[in-house]
Amino acid sequence: MLRQIARLGRAVPSISPSAWAVAVYASANDDTITAREAGFEGVACVDDAARALELYCDLYRATGLEWVMRWCVGLSDFVLAMQEDDGRWINFIRDWEGTPNREGRTSIASGSSFWQARAMLALARAVGVIDDSRLAPALERGLVHLVGEPAPPDVRSLHVLAALAMMRDGEHAELRPTVAEWCDELLACSSESVLMNSHMEEWPPHLWAHFEESALADASVALGRPDLLDVARHSADVLYTDVITSGFNRSPISAFDVATSYDAMTRLASASGDARYHELATQAREWFTGRNPARQAVYDAEKGRVADGIDDGRLNLNSGAESNIVAAQTMLADVGALARRLEPGQAGGPNR
Repeated sequence: MLRQIARLGRAVPSISPSAWAVAVYASANDDTITAREAGFEGVACVDDAARALELYCDLYRATGLEWVMRWCVGLSDFVLAMQEDDGRWINFIRDWEGTPNREGRTSIASGSSFWQARAMLALARAVGVIDDSRLAPALERGLVHLVGEPAPPDVRSLHVLAALAMMRDGEHAELRPTVAEWCDELLACSSESVLMNSHMEEWPPHLWAHFEESALADASVALGRPDLLDVARHSADVLYTDVITSGFNRSPISAFDVATSYDAMTRLASASGDARYHELATQAREWFTGRNPARQAVYDAEKGRVADGIDDGRLNLNSGAESNIVAAQTMLADVGALARRLEPGQAGGPNR
């Protein structure tokens, strides 16, 4: 995981001497692949850098390692540089010179995009870890668009998590009614008692980027609203229980599908105190080590890389940024122990 992220990491010196991003895709041979799923997209994106920033901030809290902090600073430099003056984020860079992709539909600056939401969430969680006076102003500029623009539930759930992160330690109490409104938006989009990712989505909802239950579980505690937890639990029981206990017997299934499922179970366990969710979280995490239809470890501990998923019972041996980042978040305790053992050359990152 960390070794594969290091292989995919690249400097973006036109942004700053320490700016660092992560190549989007890699082949089975670890050759990097430019993203072209929606026309030409680019070599690296805010979506991945923001999630990596969350990971390395969590890892620094756990280890205090200097090289981990260098990753935090380098990734935050990249994320901050991709924000426009009006507070919206561009997603992709076209090349390692750092040329922004301002035309692609998966990259254009938009306040209701995943990359806007993920950048906000990452920077909100970086506050208190990175000593950087740019973080708070960037969050304030970005928040205007979260509050002022409509968003589908899968994006809105990330807005809830970002706002809750900003509200920690008694800060930004003025966001409380906004978070309550956003939660009510999530409640209003359901099918067969399951929270959906959009009003246009057909059953069943996709698991990747499905953070509705996670957001409502955390918000139920922060807002003192047990009704939010009740809805989240019922939705999760219908959506996740069978798929997790089956070892994710679907095709295709990605590392992100599994990581999102693990996240929901972990947050529900914390909010409810129900040990059943701890057990489901454990079962979900075991997908990476062989509890899956392929009966193979998706995480190759010897090579330090995570396969992108399982298709028709076979491993997809490509190993891109998203898969390794979300797997590391899912197995953070193991990753912390690994981080302490890595040699400097294996850790990668800026100014190594």
